[in-house]
Amino acid sequence: MNFTLLPPYAILKIPSMNVNVMGIEELIGRAQEYLPPEKIASLEAAYQFAAKAHEGQFRKSGGPYVEHPLSVAITLADLQLDSSSLAAALLHDVPEDCGVPLSEIESAFGPEVAKLVDGVTKLGLVSWRARGEIAQRTDSTVRPEQAENLRKMLLAMAEDLRVVFIKLADRLHNMRTLDALSPEKRRTTAQETMEVYAPLAHRLGIWELKWQLEDLSFRYLDPRRYHQVQRLVAAGQVERERFVGQALHILRQELERAGIKAEISGRSKHIYSVHLKMGKYAEMGKDFDDIHDLIAIRVLADNVNDCYTALGVVHNLWHPLPDQFNDYIANPKPNGYQSLHTTVMYQGTTPLEVQIRTHQMHRVAEFGVAAHWRYKEGEKKGIQFEERLSWLRQLVEWHRELSGAEEFLESVKTDIFIDQVFVYTPKGEIKDLPKGSTPLDYAYRIHTDLGHRCVGAKVNGRMVPFTYQLNNGDVVEILTSKMSKGPSLDWLNPVLGYVKTTEARQKMRAWFKKQERTENIEKGRELLDKMIKQLGLKSTEREKLAKLFKYDSLDDFYANIGYGSITTHQVAQRLTIQQQQPRITTVAPLKHPASMVKVQGVDNLLTRLAQCCHPVPGDKILGYITRNRGLTIHRVDCYNVTHEDEKDRLLLAEWGDAEASYPVRIQVQAWDRVGLVRDITTLIADEKINITSVGLTSNSDRTVVANITLETANLTQLSRLLTKVERVKGVMSASRIGDGVAHGAWRMEQEA
Repeated sequence: MNFTLLPPYAILKIPSMNVNVMGIEELIGRAQEYLPPEKIASLEAAYQFAAKAHEGQFRKSGGPYVEHPLSVAITLADLQLDSSSLAAALLHDVPEDCGVPLSEIESAFGPEVAKLVDGVTKLGLVSWRARGEIAQRTDSTVRPEQAENLRKMLLAMAEDLRVVFIKLADRLHNMRTLDALSPEKRRTTAQETMEVYAPLAHRLGIWELKWQLEDLSFRYLDPRRYHQVQRLVAAGQVERERFVGQALHILRQELERAGIKAEISGRSKHIYSVHLKMGKYAEMGKDFDDIHDLIAIRVLADNVNDCYTALGVVHNLWHPLPDQFNDYIANPKPNGYQSLHTTVMYQGTTPLEVQIRTHQMHRVAEFGVAAHWRYKEGEKKGIQFEERLSWLRQLVEWHRELSGAEEFLESVKTDIFIDQVFVYTPKGEIKDLPKGSTPLDYAYRIHTDLGHRCVGAKVNGRMVPFTYQLNNGDVVEILTSKMSKGPSLDWLNPVLGYVKTTEARQKMRAWFKKQERTENIEKGRELLDKMIKQLGLKSTEREKLAKLFKYDSLDDFYANIGYGSITTHQVAQRLTIQQQQPRITTVAPLKHPASMVKVQGVDNLLTRLAQCCHPVPGDKILGYITRNRGLTIHRVDCYNVTHEDEKDRLLLAEWGDAEASYPVRIQVQAWDRVGLVRDITTLIADEKINITSVGLTSNSDRTVVANITLETANLTQLSRLLTKVERVKGVMSASRIGDGVAHGAWRMEQEA
């Protein structure tokens, strides 16, 4: 039995490959471990071809350009990909950077290599950000250009996964040499890597690439936090290794007594995963010292039977924690990952995670789908391999069905780039769904009509709300009624959390599209008017909002809201983004130094937010020059602005793009009951919104009016909050108070 404590990923140094050190000999040496001799010759020829084509070219880091394709090929050799993939990796930049025609590559190396090179070249032309777009953005919305380009990449995956393996290895080496680029380019590249390439590696199960891409991205996106976490991990590393070393010694002896031949080792978390863990612990009031699974134990056995026997040994040795066991051998993850996970109390005091799997399962865990490209002459991929790539076939189907690139991106983000949960039907069949899915998602996954006629749901024999998030092992039963009128538009509102998957949304939208157009127009008008009233906007904003969504006809805009293609939350979000586009001169507000306001033609002025109308990002604003308080920011429809006599003291202003919180007042009308205020304030706190004051007025008809002052980031957050408050039991309405729009009590003369 081998006993090894692996070096911690968190402090692992990743050197950039140097062609003078590594050379073609390094690639050949690694390839010879699994490729037959006749294939090695083709690699040497591909390298000589690439070296000659790139002769005289240098990277921004200063090294010869051929260093890059060689490093990409070495990474793929570590994954033990076939010779065609390695040759294509060596040649992938030759057509674009050296002007060598693809036909010449095909003539020299065959159609398969040429096709892979062509695929990588086309992906290399993909730009993830629109021209002129700033690297640092405050919203998570992906532009249409990015959505279309992601569609191209994922469809390339569906044609030949090896194209994306090469692209992932290409991005990894670029991330390792990122210091040679400008700060802006470094941040843009790191953001792309974190948003697109790392999730792709995760979905393909290539852990060895995933963790490196995440750590390198994190290093450039938030260097201060990266080094802070790195120092924290390194500080206690010696003590953690001693602790795990003792546990490994004890477990090794017990496994030997049980006759289990296994390799055991310690596995450290990488920096980005520690960062995410610290964030979760901070929400629970815990700190870094409370994290006990920075190093876990990994057991590699010869076969599945030994895995389960080893699990019994672990549980006999240390007490297992309830709800901390997952059997991914019986229920593999969609990316093919298999392992037994359990957490035990070591010596009765400290939680310790143990992972148990076979050597083959470990290879799949490290290299994912790429493990199935291990070279074997003439061998075809097995049925199990094809089943694990079923999501790619689903991807192609969505490509045919979804008309817009942004709609396609939505499906990818929710249904592919996140983890899965496995639930059971009442008959014991297993269904996989994206993590966070609800009973409605399950119903629509089973059958469209089951979702349309759904009136209730049971999980593990008890009734649950439609917003219940399913967990691994749940048994789900859908209750239906022939009298059901079909889905509710509320189910499509992302704020309310009824559904998670694009599949469910698409089926509901199709149902609403079949309804009468006039009915959808009227329904859409009512929903939009309600949102406008809630947020204190003018009714004349309808036309401008329609143009933001590129609709020339208001009726078309209403109809799309009516059948759920557009939600009011999306309208508020688009309005916020539009109002936050960077404009002219930057001025830092006095009251909110972290925020930014753009003011036309004026620089270096102190600014403050008007107390009469409480503007927030998303509102149209003007600046009013006071005599001794600098510039005051008002909403354009504020009573004090519209009735101002000295118009020359008003300046055009726009919101900037930095994060801050802004005071805003809302009014909630509700039926009086015990616990009403508690439920409302708890909901606001759950949204991480600060409450600065609450005023309550009781009426004779057993209704109450609550006036609440909040600190919110923008109209998007405010719209989401008001929608949720209206769902609280007993609440009749929740809307923003107009303040200075309706009242002129706060006169500008006071400011002057």
